[in-house]
Amino acid sequence: MKMFRARLTLIFIALIGASVLMAGLFMAQMLQQSYIDSLKTNMERELRIILSTMDWSHRGSEPELMKEFSERAARLKQFADARVTYIRGDGKVLADSDSNPAEMENHLHREEIEAAASSGKVGYAKRYSSTIGQNMLYVAIPVQIGDKTDGYLRLAMSLAEVEQSIRKVWYVLLGGLLAVFLLAGLISYRVAYGITRPIELITSVAQQITDMNYKYRVRLNKKDEIGQLGHAINRMADSLQLQMNRILEDENRLKSVLENMISGVMMIDREGKIVLLNRSAEDILGFSAQELLGKKFDQAKQQFEFTQMIQECIDVREHIRDEMIFYYPSERILEINLSPISDSSQEWTGLLIVLHDITAVRRLERMRSEFVANVSHELKTPIAAVKGFAETLLAGALNDKETARSFLQIIFDESERLNRLIGDILELSKIESKRIPLQFSPVHLETFVGHCVNVMRTEAAKKSIELDMQVPEDIYMEADEDRLRQILINLLSNGINYTPEGGKVKVKVEQLLGGTSEAADDKVRFTIADTGIGIPKKDLPRIFERFYRVDKARSRSSGGTGLGLSIVKHLVELHKGTIRVESEVGVGTKFEIDMPMIH
Repeated sequence: MKMFRARLTLIFIALIGASVLMAGLFMAQMLQQSYIDSLKTNMERELRIILSTMDWSHRGSEPELMKEFSERAARLKQFADARVTYIRGDGKVLADSDSNPAEMENHLHREEIEAAASSGKVGYAKRYSSTIGQNMLYVAIPVQIGDKTDGYLRLAMSLAEVEQSIRKVWYVLLGGLLAVFLLAGLISYRVAYGITRPIELITSVAQQITDMNYKYRVRLNKKDEIGQLGHAINRMADSLQLQMNRILEDENRLKSVLENMISGVMMIDREGKIVLLNRSAEDILGFSAQELLGKKFDQAKQQFEFTQMIQECIDVREHIRDEMIFYYPSERILEINLSPISDSSQEWTGLLIVLHDITAVRRLERMRSEFVANVSHELKTPIAAVKGFAETLLAGALNDKETARSFLQIIFDESERLNRLIGDILELSKIESKRIPLQFSPVHLETFVGHCVNVMRTEAAKKSIELDMQVPEDIYMEADEDRLRQILINLLSNGINYTPEGGKVKVKVEQLLGGTSEAADDKVRFTIADTGIGIPKKDLPRIFERFYRVDKARSRSSGGTGLGLSIVKHLVELHKGTIRVESEVGVGTKFEIDMPMIH
């Protein structure tokens, strides 16, 4: 814009300067011509006065005439301040006020003489005089005696004064021209600045808009075309800002949706390059977006089956759905949906791939299947026993009272076990579906744990097992008392069942202070330890699974259903707690439960 302003200023200066220069030249020319015309008029008038006051009759000899005319020429020069020359009709110079006529050449063919002779009136000429070394103006008139031209009278005046006057005019003109140039430069710059500054502002705002900065506006108070252009730019910026805000809002919304989707989303363009990859897709595929974006799908280090499926969808351009096992970065089952993408003209533009991790779904389905199988297996044993002993009784054993009583006791025990199994299954189902609302209330732990231990003392006494508890007197917590009792009774029962006679089961409660001073961060730790048979290390990760037993024969003989620890784990989690187990075969087992004091 500065270059344009400079060019505009120079154009204005050149136009003004050229105009002033042309006017100066014309004025100088006119002034010079006016001087010369005035000088011609004066010289012609002087010549006619001289001509009317002189006697041109020829008396005497030629030398006498030359002398007489020379004296007259000398006197006239003093009054007229001009060179006076008398020329005979044949061109011979008779007298001259500045030179010796004898030394002067014939003047018949001089320009002014020829002009006077041809017109019969006045002849003019302007030329350089080698005699006096100056530019001279010559004016000559013919001397008529009768009808005959007897000679010519000529006045010559130096143009030095005229040239000096014109030179002064030129000096004044040049000085004025310089002043005009300076003034024209200032005015031109101001005019150019006034024209280009709004354009510069508009250009700056347009550049900001090009750089996606839509907050800038043109500040113009003009109402001309430039002002209208500025207002149009402002309206365009308002419209672009509104549209860009909508686009950014939609883009952020779409980006937020993509980034927070559980399913992985991948997009491939028409050239086979990966152009979109959300966070879930990165986690599923095991590669970051930086590693995959811009690469072709067959060069993205994906397993062959997945690449082959993409190529098939590109070839057939139809929706494809399939399940596939991925082994990297971990083994997972993925549901893959591939959908071709078309633009408004139904031209194929790429491929959209949606990845669903259905590993958990398939695992739950497998667990459900295993659960049904385990339930069937667990129910089959007591039912088979009841059926077998009932058939034996019906076959005649009923008549033997001792045998009948023994069989009926077995049927009763198995039905009790069956009842407990069905009860535990229903209980676990309710807990897992979170259909059991917890009723939290303050619990005094010393009293609560004491009641639980007293409930189990009779069973412990049968095996001479010592029950011990260490609970501070002043510990309270918020919990569902019934469910908390179910947890402790289950763990104490397990400890008694799997501890040999003469062993020991210990319950310890302690308060764990949180990282801050607020009581809400404090926790209560329940530790239930026994001196039982212990659990092998290989079985520790699975003891909370449903129907899992370390020693199936011993578990059944103890009357266990295999669901107790699973119920305990779910109840602890409902209290927002955690449960851990440590065990050593032949030494004993220790369960630790941490629960928040306040919910």
